[in-house]
Amino acid sequence: MSKIYLVGGSVRDRLLHLPVSDHDWVVVGATPDELLALGYQQVGKHFPVFLHPDTKEEYALARTERKSGKGYTGFICDFGKEITLEQDLIRRDLTINAIAMDENGNIVDPYHGIDDIKHKVLRHVSPAFREDPLRILRVARFAARFHQLDFTVAPQTLELMKQMVSAGEVSYLTPERIWKETEKALSALNPQIYFQVLAQCGALTLLFPSLDLTTNIIEALKKSALLTDDLTIRFAVLCAQLPNKSTVEALCRKIKVPNNYTKVAIMVQQYRNDLERVQTLSAEQIVSLLNSIDVWRNPLHLEQLIIASQAFAKITSFEQGNYLKDAYEIANKVNVQPILAEGYVGKQIYFELQKRRIEALLNWI
Repeated sequence: MSKIYLVGGSVRDRLLHLPVSDHDWVVVGATPDELLALGYQQVGKHFPVFLHPDTKEEYALARTERKSGKGYTGFICDFGKEITLEQDLIRRDLTINAIAMDENGNIVDPYHGIDDIKHKVLRHVSPAFREDPLRILRVARFAARFHQLDFTVAPQTLELMKQMVSAGEVSYLTPERIWKETEKALSALNPQIYFQVLAQCGALTLLFPSLDLTTNIIEALKKSALLTDDLTIRFAVLCAQLPNKSTVEALCRKIKVPNNYTKVAIMVQQYRNDLERVQTLSAEQIVSLLNSIDVWRNPLHLEQLIIASQAFAKITSFEQGNYLKDAYEIANKVNVQPILAEGYVGKQIYFELQKRRIEALLNWI
């Protein structure tokens, strides 16, 4: 007789009294044919994962894994009918993710995940943790996500992560996976913790070369999460103190950062210092700054630059931001229609528009 258990994050978040979004189910004592006969639809290629006929939630057969190659893809799976729940749970990354709940709400916790929830510890389940380098990123991400609940990484787990980094396991992580975990970490309330944990285990310099995790960056990243939910701004803050545009581009290429993130990161790295001293700029320099961030076509750029710069400000009132917003409003009120009506053509239109925007700002300043 097969049994179905709720496992992983949905059980953990329920125990932490957090909202539960996804449900992961494990089926013990069944075969693929038995599930197919019940109307489940198979979607997993390498191991059987099935979609429930009604809810479309994922149900995986209990399985064991043996390392057969390098990185996080080289595994041989066994999903025989005799695999137990305990055997399935032991291959998971952290004890808090290795808790199950049966259909009656009874908790199955063979690896003491509930104790670690009580003590707020992120601890690996077994030595098999070291077989998957992706877990280095996942632990760092969970540390960021649960930092507000005072969770910390167990010293033994951090030591294991250091050993994995020393053994060169990080080199098997693909740029896509690195970015995917990083983007999730940026959405946490304390994204700076992700990068700090990676630094502690020695992975940061390998994954994000040229990134200098100064106190300034750590504090700004923490503040950015309070200022905005826009992840492109948070990422831009991370890159803001890189030495030049090409360094930002190289980092973004290395981990295949999406274009919209890269653009904002470059903009902030290039023009943050101009914004900091905006009150000392001439009208001509202000118009040049507004042109440089392409604000006429993308007004959102102004907001992104201001928020990213505000994250570095030591005081709560960021007057430079309001000053530049006011300057933009004044320059933006200059209408192109009279210029066209006066017979300007081609490039003359652009130069006359610039001139009148500068004049408007001169009167304001």
